[in-house]
Amino acid sequence: MTDPGGVRASDAEREAVVERLRVASVDGRLTLAELADRTEAAYTATTRAELAVITEDLPAADAAPGAVTGSAPARPRDGRRRRWFVGIMGDTKRRGTWRVDEELGAVAVMGDVVLDLREAEVRTNLVDITAVSVMGDVKIIVPDGVHVDLDGMAVMGSKRVDVQEAPAGQNVPVVRVHAYAVMGDVKVLGDSRAEPLRRGLAAWREHWNRLHGIASPPHHPMPGPDALPRRDT
Repeated sequence: MTDPGGVRASDAEREAVVERLRVASVDGRLTLAELADRTEAAYTATTRAELAVITEDLPAADAAPGAVTGSAPARPRDGRRRRWFVGIMGDTKRRGTWRVDEELGAVAVMGDVVLDLREAEVRTNLVDITAVSVMGDVKIIVPDGVHVDLDGMAVMGSKRVDVQEAPAGQNVPVVRVHAYAVMGDVKVLGDSRAEPLRRGLAAWREHWNRLHGIASPPHHPMPGPDALPRRDT
């Protein structure tokens, strides 16, 4: 009798797992880094057993009260609410565990603002950030594997993205940044270009290795501190 776990996964089954992960993120069960990492694992899984490992610590789709099996609606937003982080001739940094359930704004005037989204609980389907830099530096750190949509303008300054993005066509988390730099910089950096994050994600990858003898999902290697130029965060 064929082991169902060894049956090859279909594209529809992969998309169903990705949708389940997205719903779990909106419910606050996954950080942005965990969502990006597991989404990548879902798209690279080859069997149903591999897909099962990705969501085994999440409640079944019909287990939680009010849970739905289809798309979960985004948390209502009035289009005007925005949480601001401002650094004027000083530094403002937001790292660690925090909740993102509205649009974000970052303003650096002769100062620095750092927004690290990797451990954030993102309760919306899209992270929308307006970043303004005037003779300052705005740095936004995201997990590799998300899609970054950067627009705006730079006058005697720069705006750039240095993130290892997922292949086109995948339903991965989206971070949209509207950047305006005047003699300043707005940078969006991925995991591999920022200070390494110590998180439970590594333990999840080890768990993946041990279960059922399944190979680890591929992920972008994290260079050691001596492999990259020193960067201030």
